[in-house]
Amino acid sequence: MRFVSLIWKNSLRNRRRGFLTISSIAVSLCLLGVLMAVYHALFLAAPTPGQELRLVARHRVGLGQALPLSYEARIQQVPGVREVMVWQWFGGTYKDQRDTRNFFARFGCQPDRLRRIRPEYSLPDDAWRRFQTERTAAIMSRATAKNLGLHTGDRVTLVGDIFPVTLELQLVGIYDDPANEEALYFNYDYLNESIPVTSAQRDIAGTFQILAGSPADVPRVAHAVDALFENSPAPTKTETEQQFALSFVSFLGNLKLFLMAICGAITFTILLVSANAISMSVRERVREVGVLKTLGFTTSHVLGIIVGEALVLTLIGGVIGIALASALCFAMRPAFGLFIPGLALTTPVALLALSLAALLGLFSSFVPAWGASRTSILDALRFSG
Repeated sequence: MRFVSLIWKNSLRNRRRGFLTISSIAVSLCLLGVLMAVYHALFLAAPTPGQELRLVARHRVGLGQALPLSYEARIQQVPGVREVMVWQWFGGTYKDQRDTRNFFARFGCQPDRLRRIRPEYSLPDDAWRRFQTERTAAIMSRATAKNLGLHTGDRVTLVGDIFPVTLELQLVGIYDDPANEEALYFNYDYLNESIPVTSAQRDIAGTFQILAGSPADVPRVAHAVDALFENSPAPTKTETEQQFALSFVSFLGNLKLFLMAICGAITFTILLVSANAISMSVRERVREVGVLKTLGFTTSHVLGIIVGEALVLTLIGGVIGIALASALCFAMRPAFGLFIPGLALTTPVALLALSLAALLGLFSSFVPAWGASRTSILDALRFSG
């Protein structure tokens, strides 16, 4: 600790190399932090208090197959089920589909049941009442409304693609959601009644959202619902809301292995960058090491100074990288909140990334630092490198 000021000055003595080294580490740590945050949100994050009670029932074959609307009443009779609701993805087009800002989730639901199944949605009581009583009423998340510049009372027109209908909706409320997902909800009955009576798309549901009575009921309800329709023409697959979100990610393949491979490559890159910068710095200062030893600096002192310089560079780059990763996760959260709920650079993940940066700085500098510290005074002063 006596040589902290010396370590700090030596770390930044070559400003260009120091800047490039810190920048490289910061960019690498930013990518690593985002990937670690995604991995944590997908596979390690605990479900939220509301999410831990919710399940989703869909067709066993896939989301492209629909379920009869009559399943709703039968699921409601399953022991442990507190509430069940139609949860119909609409798709469609809002304004210009070529503009990515116009993409957001659009679900048909039963308004009175939505309030009970998703109590975390914060919406004024009068807006809930209008949503429940007006057929064309719709509510939208604050993140979506802000992105589209919409306000309460505005009209929202959705041109169907899955369903051959055009929905003329009126925004009666903007709700706050802790997960900041981008979604719009409208009355499923309005959609169902807009479909011709003779159409096969009438009286069907893509999925059902189920609210269990307690966390202990969740696995029993999932098994009971699937057993209820096991021999029917439309068998179901019931899973937790968290597992349902992961099913979309599974389309990419073995995402765990993919993320771990990229994290490993980035870690190796940081190691190379740090090792190269420290090796160049040590080679330039071999004679200086000899001078330090003539002044009474021991081998351990020289070793500590050089390793400390590497730690300073990696930690500065790590802090900047983590700050960038946190901002990037915040920017990505509205767009990916539906499929990666809870995407954020949490404190444990940030500390893990910063600790990894420090360890890489330590390991990458130890070999050149050890070699320099073991050089004799005579050999160091004769060095002409």
